[in-house]
Amino acid sequence: MFLRSRVIAESSRHRLTCVTAPRLLVLQPSQSDPLAKLGDWLEADGMELHLVSLRDEPAPENLDGYQGVICLGGEMGALDDVEHPWLADARRLLSNAVAQRLPTLAICLGAQLLAAATGGQVRKGPQGPEVGVLLVAKRDAAGTDPLFADLPFTPDVLQFHSDEVHVLPPSAEHLAASPKYPNQAFRVGASAYGLQFHIETTPEIVLNWAAKDPDSAAYARPHHFDQDFLAEAHRDFEEVWQPFVARFAKLVRGELSPAGCLGTQLPLV
Repeated sequence: MFLRSRVIAESSRHRLTCVTAPRLLVLQPSQSDPLAKLGDWLEADGMELHLVSLRDEPAPENLDGYQGVICLGGEMGALDDVEHPWLADARRLLSNAVAQRLPTLAICLGAQLLAAATGGQVRKGPQGPEVGVLLVAKRDAAGTDPLFADLPFTPDVLQFHSDEVHVLPPSAEHLAASPKYPNQAFRVGASAYGLQFHIETTPEIVLNWAAKDPDSAAYARPHHFDQDFLAEAHRDFEEVWQPFVARFAKLVRGELSPAGCLGTQLPLV
């Protein structure tokens, strides 16, 4: 009898977990940039992921039923609507996410779409592609940001982009920079984050990009596409960026306060 009651209780807890798991909308502009490690980390933190391949299926009309949004990268430009009309849907949903204060993580092209959707400006990078395993440096505002505060001052990232966020959206917080392109990470509103760089990749994904776009890949140091070098770099990425993603999951669950909502300070007496 005790064993049967325990099984029933565990089954009930499992059903409750399934019902209450936070649901994230994942917008994927290109098959060449899948969720990869980011998906593994989010699922390990109890997130339910609804992947929409924007090229192959319509984007949702609204964000009802979602507790957060992910927008991945791709080879197209953020304003290439003639060739990719669904980019307008991605910008609309990202704008809605900011307005609804939904935790949002937008990567590379996703960050450019987020910027364009909220009043920023995107352009072709005047210094050419930024490619390879490189450092970004935290800006002052990162010190009090719930996701960025605990990052190392100069974390390693994977760069592979030709466009840049030229002008940040009004009132955006500038969180990280690089010498080549300054607007590497930013936050719009309380909880929508744009990362110009990649944290989700595997060595195989990066090598595929290099093979498909050798002209851009030529901007990296040659050894940056060595299998052993990439494998070691991705171990370093995981050490830094998996905890970052875990903090994002806490933000989605309401276990971490958004920026600007860190509690009321009592007056000194």
